[in-house]
Amino acid sequence: MSGHKMNRKKGTIGKLATSHIFLILVSITMLVPFLWMLFTAFKSNTEATSMNPFYILPREWRPDAFVTVLGNYDFGRLYLNTILLIIFRVLCAVLTATMAAYALGRLNFFGKNLAFGLVLLQMMVPSQIFVIPQYVMVSKMGMTNTLFGLVFPGLVTAFGTFLLRQAYMSLPRDLEEAAKLDGCNIGQTFFYIMAPLTKSSMVALGIFTALFAYKDLMWPMIVAPAKEWSTLAPALAKMQGQFTTKYPELMAASLLACVPMIVIYLIFQKQFIQGIATTGGKL
Repeated sequence: MSGHKMNRKKGTIGKLATSHIFLILVSITMLVPFLWMLFTAFKSNTEATSMNPFYILPREWRPDAFVTVLGNYDFGRLYLNTILLIIFRVLCAVLTATMAAYALGRLNFFGKNLAFGLVLLQMMVPSQIFVIPQYVMVSKMGMTNTLFGLVFPGLVTAFGTFLLRQAYMSLPRDLEEAAKLDGCNIGQTFFYIMAPLTKSSMVALGIFTALFAYKDLMWPMIVAPAKEWSTLAPALAKMQGQFTTKYPELMAASLLACVPMIVIYLIFQKQFIQGIATTGGKL
């Protein structure tokens, strides 16, 4: 009996070791692009475009690319614009989505199914289709090259409405009935009872919204072409030349552009994991 237990224990240890080795190899594989970007940032342009695969590390560590990028680009302004874009899009998305989701998930009113169908329709349609109407609206309001223009497409979110609607529908009806017996109206029931129970889903929506805002390229380039309102993604895109690209400078700028999301992740690491685990999604 003891021998059987020992064999089972060895088998379990062997499976765990194999799983850990596999996960370590996968992690190293995912780190390769980041390390390549780091090493390229410290190379000369000739060395960066060399086809010799055996020279991964720079022969001489050169900070020239960082000096050039920091001198030619106002990263303080780029960081500020990007952070403001993320903050306001997250606030608007969570605020509007949670109220719309509560109405669609818990209330009964005329046209409810039609309204939810329109939300689903917007999720099915490529977002690029809305770029021209949105730009026309922003332009008519005279809000191009402004923070409002950058945030405008994120004022409402169909994905967030759908996500939070599912969260509200999973809550028991007894909560609303108890609140009604205690004299709460719809607003009090929503703000004090129902909304706090969907906090994890709100965090997940905030995470996804922040990532989408950080990576947004096309809309900022269209609505805010002025240099003083540029964000990180368009600034990086403009560094790629039509005929030649200075890869050390591009990689140096890319490393600097990663700083905000790395800092946000380190601060909200626990919330990131909880949010992704709650929704079952992936980044």
